[in-house]
Amino acid sequence: MRKFRTVFMRGGTSKGCMFRKEDLLADRAEWDSIFLQAMGDPDPKQIDGLGGTVSSNNKIVVVWKSTEPDVDVEYLVGQVIVGKSKVDYKSNCGNMTSAVGPFAVEEGMVPVTEPVTTVRMLNRNTDKYINVTVPIDPQTGTFAQEGDCAIAGVDGTAAELQVSFLNPAGAKTGKLLPTGNTVDTLMIPGFGAIEATILDVSNPMVLVRAEDIGMKGTELPDEINGNAQVSELLEKIRGTAACRMGFAKDLKDATENSPAVPKVGFFTKPSAYTDIAGQTVTENEMDVCARVISVFKCHKACPLTSASSISVAAFLKGSLLYRVLGAPKEGQTTVRIGHPSGVMTMVPHIEEKDGETLLPAVAVQRTARRIMEGTLYIRN
Repeated sequence: MRKFRTVFMRGGTSKGCMFRKEDLLADRAEWDSIFLQAMGDPDPKQIDGLGGTVSSNNKIVVVWKSTEPDVDVEYLVGQVIVGKSKVDYKSNCGNMTSAVGPFAVEEGMVPVTEPVTTVRMLNRNTDKYINVTVPIDPQTGTFAQEGDCAIAGVDGTAAELQVSFLNPAGAKTGKLLPTGNTVDTLMIPGFGAIEATILDVSNPMVLVRAEDIGMKGTELPDEINGNAQVSELLEKIRGTAACRMGFAKDLKDATENSPAVPKVGFFTKPSAYTDIAGQTVTENEMDVCARVISVFKCHKACPLTSASSISVAAFLKGSLLYRVLGAPKEGQTTVRIGHPSGVMTMVPHIEEKDGETLLPAVAVQRTARRIMEGTLYIRN
């Protein structure tokens, strides 16, 4: 058995293995074997590993000190594809990004300042910069685990982390609007034409109206995943958008080789529903109701990078969301997204300059927790 040090952490509504780069093999070609065994793939039950059988519980994060100016640490995210011998590095994970700051503090990778340390980070999946503010416990001089911040999809409270994605537009395509349009008409095989807004904010995302695919927009993951017809349609929409953006040559290629990029989601106007914990979420608590598919399954909350795209689309004149929801109220700075686990609040910073839409940052409130640290055993 080979041995590797790892820390198992929750970041937002995701969790996975955190590695320091120096603790891994120097040959990156060996990494996939380590990560797949860590999670227990290709067995979809993942009995022989740490994976949680859904994409949000199959994250890998590799962190190292940066030599770049004004950057403390760099990190790379791997998405282990459940049931397959594949690790996808094409996209960042916004939720696990929130764990990188506390991890860097606890590992002594950054100088600590009280009461809050801002960890300046560079994501190497997208080459985008992110700042995470990490509260410091004055007694221990490290990450303050306890706090009164609650986020939908996670029981209890913890210390608040402010995650700011800096200049997140064009993370993978170089453009906020990869096609140049606020609305595209996609021709879906076996279905016909459907309108979609395609954005690239931290990660590429394609959004359609719930009603256009025969859904209400308030359905919970089990109902969505159990609807084979809708699941197939959403994957065709995602694959068609992937081809339009240049990530795949056809629908089969998109499914096999680009399962995480782009994400696909559907939305509707604020509507009351019962979340997966059995709690009522009222229409007054949200600005938009949305569901996101992550690696073929409906996410039990909302991927943070997808939430970034949704919030920007809500403020973007001409987008599907702008058409359906209407113009934001005067002075409105936040977008509240109703998702299967509750409500997430995003803060998109959008500016108009010389006829161009600029996106200096998108911020969100998150929490994270160090669950376990120890030795990971991998077969030779």
